Amino acid sequence: MDPRESRTPPEGAIVVNDRVHIPASALTVTTARSSGPGGQNVNKVESKVDVRVDLAAIVGLDDGAQARLLASVRTRLDAEGKLRVTSQRTRDQLKNLADAHDKIRALVAAALIAPKPRKPTRPSRGAVERRLDEKKRAGERKRSRAGRGDD
Repeated sequence: MDPRESRTPPEGAIVVNDRVHIPASALTVTTARSSGPGGQNVNKVESKVDVRVDLAAIVGLDDGAQARLLASVRTRLDAEGKLRVTSQRTRDQLKNLADAHDKIRALVAAALIAPKPRKPTRPSRGAVERRLDEKKRAGERKRSRAGRGDD
């Protein structure tokens, strides 16, 4: 068996990149009637899609990315700790499902990017002097206004 075949995600999975994917078993999809205009089918067709993702089942996510993902989506978690993503952008259920998958893919992809560590810096001596000179000028300007109280 080819080693590349063992890494291919199963059908129905959301592929984030070549290492990370969300298996179909980690997804729970429910549908509902969408809000907004929809013509004659607005009260009959369930085009809104609600996708729940078990974050612990994501394959290929390291600990740092897992922590970043949890921090970025903590307001979207349900009572069971699953990520909840909805889409009702279009009147077509399959397009809304694809849109929800794209949203999930974008959230996981953003968590994969480690933030650059901040390097502490100090302002240059010239910048400090310019700031202090401007402060002195501003204070002088305000002091010069104080003597004109002729009401």
